[in-house]
Amino acid sequence: MDLTSETSPAGGPVEKEDLVRQGSDKPAGLSGAGLAVILTGFALSIADFFIVNVALATVKHDLHASDAELELVVSGYGITYALGLVMGGRLGDAFGRRRLFRDGLIAFTITSALCGFAPNVTFLIAARLLQGAAAAMLVPQVLGTIQAATDGASRARAISLYGATAGIAAVAGQIIGGFLLMLDIGDSGWRSVFMINVPIGLVALLLVRRMPATKADRKPGLDLLGTALFGVTMVCVLMVIVEGRSLGWPVWLWSLLVVAAVAAVTLVRVERGLEARGGSPLLPPSILARHSMRTGLMAVVPFSIGFGSFLFVYTLVAQDKLGLGALASAGVLSPFASSFFVVSLFTPKITARIGRRIVSVGAVVQGTGLLLLALLIGVEWPHLPLLLVLAVLAFTGIGQALIGPTLLRMVLADVPPASAGTGSGVLVTSQQTATALGVTVGGTLYLTLASSLGDASGAVLVLVLLALFSAVIFALSLRLPEPR
Repeated sequence: MDLTSETSPAGGPVEKEDLVRQGSDKPAGLSGAGLAVILTGFALSIADFFIVNVALATVKHDLHASDAELELVVSGYGITYALGLVMGGRLGDAFGRRRLFRDGLIAFTITSALCGFAPNVTFLIAARLLQGAAAAMLVPQVLGTIQAATDGASRARAISLYGATAGIAAVAGQIIGGFLLMLDIGDSGWRSVFMINVPIGLVALLLVRRMPATKADRKPGLDLLGTALFGVTMVCVLMVIVEGRSLGWPVWLWSLLVVAAVAAVTLVRVERGLEARGGSPLLPPSILARHSMRTGLMAVVPFSIGFGSFLFVYTLVAQDKLGLGALASAGVLSPFASSFFVVSLFTPKITARIGRRIVSVGAVVQGTGLLLLALLIGVEWPHLPLLLVLAVLAFTGIGQALIGPTLLRMVLADVPPASAGTGSGVLVTSQQTATALGVTVGGTLYLTLASSLGDASGAVLVLVLLALFSAVIFALSLRLPEPR
């Protein structure tokens, strides 16, 4: 086999015969098996963000963990995950997306096993930090590969499946977690929610050759200063978002937002200067300035905030207030996930007929579903009619499906294939940060309102706020470009 002298981050040679550099070349092509492999890796990363929630009570008991330590078990994964996404995308552009996906999948499988074997909570927190970093290596390669290896109808179908996978994995994580805890295979308890990743990861690794090997035509240079400034910005923002409620919102924590603002302003100036000199900035201003990227991200942020808030507040209400167990509460949410998945499969055909108006329609459907759910809670609390709740959740899932996958296509519409990894990293970072913000803000707002106005009133007001987010998405949808 003819090999080039190029190497991967792990030091291995790049195989010349199946490497497709992405400049102005024709897309490499993405088979059904290849798409299944990359979506499996993506699903693992999303499910793992949510699956641990149902196991926290047993982790606390078995490892004698404090509430603050439990927060770090959850947030540690999210912090390193969000922090590394843009760099993961850049490395995929530079060294090859399949190699980064493979290395990330190996690391994710190993760190999942480490979480499962954790002897104490400190070890578990450290393993979760590493697991989040591993996810950040593999996830940008998913959208990056789709963007670089497909076009037209095949890209629309692939991104629709990507969006469907995100929604299904988030809900399935809670369902699978509850099911594993109920089975308690081999008296493993909470450890099984991490160990389940190992066989799935190994199977995906055996099939990773089905993924096309793509990379940028010109190897981007490393932007160390930009990376450091971006890291400071992200860590400060995420610390406030993730740890604020558990720490009681001290003044020193709010000061981190000032540090983040200074670092962000400096980052913008550094990146502009580097690109003007012909360098390779971590966050190329030319990409961020594209209309599709800029306007699309403005809609992705409220969409993701709403998604994170909805799932978290739903879990609080279902388990803490209505007395449903982990498995039962996730089961009630299954119509939402099912309708999301099914409708996502048809979004390419719907988009072909009505174009960007699909997002407008989705925003109306989603907002209406949230208001109907608020009405049910306000009128029927605490004895909610189950069939009506299931129907409203399914209706809301339809709205989410009409918005999500199409927004992803719009954000990446004008991103050149050579920068697919970088663009994907920016997009997923925005998603994950906004979702974390939604969990924290939505949860804090609900708990505050519930303590002063009552559980039903708190839930109703949060749902009305999320419906207003749908109105924001509707307004922004009128400015979005046509999806490609």
